[in-house]
Amino acid sequence: MTATTPTEDHHMTPTDVRTDTGRITVRYSHEGRVATVLIDRPRKLNALTLELLDDLYTELRAIEHSDARVVVVKTAGEKAFCVGADITQFAHFTPAHMWKRWIAEGHRVFNYLARLRQPTIAVVDGIAVGGGLELALACDLRVGAGTARLGLPETSLGTIPGWGGTERLTAVVGAARAKELIFTRRQLDAGTALGWGLLNAVAERDDLDTATTEMVDRILEGAPTAVQVSKQLVDAAAAGAPSAILEALASGFTAATDDFAIGVTAFQNKTTPTFTNS
Repeated sequence: MTATTPTEDHHMTPTDVRTDTGRITVRYSHEGRVATVLIDRPRKLNALTLELLDDLYTELRAIEHSDARVVVVKTAGEKAFCVGADITQFAHFTPAHMWKRWIAEGHRVFNYLARLRQPTIAVVDGIAVGGGLELALACDLRVGAGTARLGLPETSLGTIPGWGGTERLTAVVGAARAKELIFTRRQLDAGTALGWGLLNAVAERDDLDTATTEMVDRILEGAPTAVQVSKQLVDAAAAGAPSAILEALASGFTAATDDFAIGVTAFQNKTTPTFTNS
């Protein structure tokens, strides 16, 4: 079940991209105001290859220019959200190829995901380790099943988290806890991940879609432009940008939108606003 919110036309347009030994590995659907990206490689525990990353990038570019207001990132199967990089592929890379292609491609895709103007939600069902956790960290929010396990085991392979994990994990849980996960390769259960702030919500597997839909619906209740600009402000503040200047500019910009007038009028009349995304 995809977390969606129906609209007037109830129109869904799926896009399927390149295959992995005959199997479609990335699926994109857009229903109403919600875009869903599904990584569909369950027999390989949704391990990431260069080809899959390239296809994911293509779908993210389509979403960026769509009218979607929330993006949900999911994977197929119940064993693993994503076990990270496909070791059978990168084990054969030369150091130069690892530097020029493998690490660069992961950063290109995950950075694009992180910079989408729309809020993004990762639905973590099962194991999310290595690049799988880095994929989830590139999303704004994470909803996890009670069976979820999260960790960064790279040092056991003689390498390091290379797709933004050191930076994004530190931003979410702090330096000391990030070091603990990386140094000890500890896997967090869902409850601990929730307590650390690594997950924003936890639900039993049967209730995972419902929990995701509830979060999507709460986001959709806000004015679209205000929500997306707020995301950019938070990200800029995390990068050290001066909030006083940016918030003044953003406040002036949002005050000029139709949705601002709609929101203020609804507040004064004690009614529920119906935003127009304009």
